[in-house]
Amino acid sequence: MRLISMNRIALSAASLLLALPLCAPVFAQTSMPPNTGTAFKDTSMLKPPAGERVAIIEFEDLECPACAHAFPITRAAAEHYKIPLLHHDFPLSMHIWSRDAAVIARYIQDKISPQMAEDYRRAVFANQNSIASKEDMQNFSRHFFQTHGREMPFVVDPTGQFSREVQTDYQLGERVGLTQTPTIFVVTPRHWVQVTDVSQLYQTIDTALAETPAVASSKMRRASKPQR
Repeated sequence: MRLISMNRIALSAASLLLALPLCAPVFAQTSMPPNTGTAFKDTSMLKPPAGERVAIIEFEDLECPACAHAFPITRAAAEHYKIPLLHHDFPLSMHIWSRDAAVIARYIQDKISPQMAEDYRRAVFANQNSIASKEDMQNFSRHFFQTHGREMPFVVDPTGQFSREVQTDYQLGERVGLTQTPTIFVVTPRHWVQVTDVSQLYQTIDTALAETPAVASSKMRRASKPQR
């Protein structure tokens, strides 16, 4: 009887070990400030683009005041360090017009220019307090187009393309396990940090860069070899 019980315990322990995520040692749960992070579900996508040492990943909601505060800081940090900023839309269901605004931003990005889309997002954030309804959102967007020498289409998304793009971002956020906006990460090829206080973004990037030294490309190494 005792032997059977011990075997059961051993099997249970083995099952628990097999159930542990294999990526845990690589993608450690960290946050800045410490012990303020969210318990995420799937962090496998929290990596910089291939060949990059460090990147910022940001999920934002255009109706979120905290996102409005973070917007210029994340952009300035990406420019200061010359690192990628990977932006994702995550319109919260509690907000009335944020998804509509995200769809319009995607239209501008795809059909006009990424820079004008950034300008639109910046303008939306700056005018959040004056946008109280979907109608306000439409009127604001129409005025934005006019001031930029453009005419806003009567139907911005007739095929649903831009809605699908926003929904793809939203589903990615759900997969990660987001619970709030903005959610900001500083990522390296082997580590990520959730930045819960955007005032500590620069410090977090400094640490990430120090921990991830630049590696010369094979082409550069070959070029440095003496010619025979």
